[in-house]
Amino acid sequence: MPNIRRLGMSDLEIAPLVLGGNVFGWTADRNASFRILDAFVDAGGTMIDTANVYSFWVDGHSGGESEIVIGEWLRADPAKRSKVQIATKAGFSDGLSAQAVRKACDASLARLGIDCIDLYYQHKDDRNVPLSDSLGVFDQLKREGKIRAVGLSQFAPDRLDEAMRVAASEGLERPCAFQTWYNLVERQKFEGPLQQTATTNGVGVIPFYVLANGFLTGKYRGRADLAKSVRGDRVEHYLEGRGMRVLEAMDEVAAETGAPLGAIAIAWTLAQPGIAGALASATSIDQLGDSLGALTLELTAGQIERLNEASAARED
Repeated sequence: MPNIRRLGMSDLEIAPLVLGGNVFGWTADRNASFRILDAFVDAGGTMIDTANVYSFWVDGHSGGESEIVIGEWLRADPAKRSKVQIATKAGFSDGLSAQAVRKACDASLARLGIDCIDLYYQHKDDRNVPLSDSLGVFDQLKREGKIRAVGLSQFAPDRLDEAMRVAASEGLERPCAFQTWYNLVERQKFEGPLQQTATTNGVGVIPFYVLANGFLTGKYRGRADLAKSVRGDRVEHYLEGRGMRVLEAMDEVAAETGAPLGAIAIAWTLAQPGIAGALASATSIDQLGDSLGALTLELTAGQIERLNEASAARED
């Protein structure tokens, strides 16, 4: 059973690997998604993360496809609901006005087939809506029993700090979780002011892109490998400089531990200050297994330092 971590000051406790649902109904069809979800729960995973807009970027999709698949999976075996926490998001496309959030929440509940969303995120900051208003409607949803806890995603340090202050000063439900972009080859996206703000405010950070679109699994070693995936074009810039240094260091750690590179990347992330969990998706049982390996992998201080050194910013 994986170590359980508490999310901020909430009553939510999660296994530190969070299963990303962005691929469900997209690169993982219904049957593959069900197999991945079953295997995740059987391995002790607890939180499944999705959003109301997944996967609107696919031709013929309009968003909500992932939530529909997860809802069908839950309805196929109702006993699974008590074993998982469902996290989803609102505000990416339609903003965070009270009307938009309420409409999004009800639609997500219907697609998921559940009465209460365990963790409901503001998907990205909406500077057109006062934080007191957006946090206010999330607070109302909590009081109505439609959501259990509040999260924020993709906020700048000053806005994250302001949101926490507004929640405290106005007696609104305190955000307990924060999502941001972070991985071994893009440490600068989180480390520094954003990490300091998150840790100072006691929110549990759950980074996304922890595998850098698959680059940190070792799948892409040269330009010829870019055709291996529909997301291959997103990793081309990692093939020079720091990216290859990181893979070399990870290969060394893999030789010492026997762990797959994906597990090493996630285990490094989970060892960083303020991190409550790591978000990773999978399109196959094998991919999921590599990520699940992070739950039992304990990197030594020396191994973490070696990875830190390889991934540190420098002139390339």
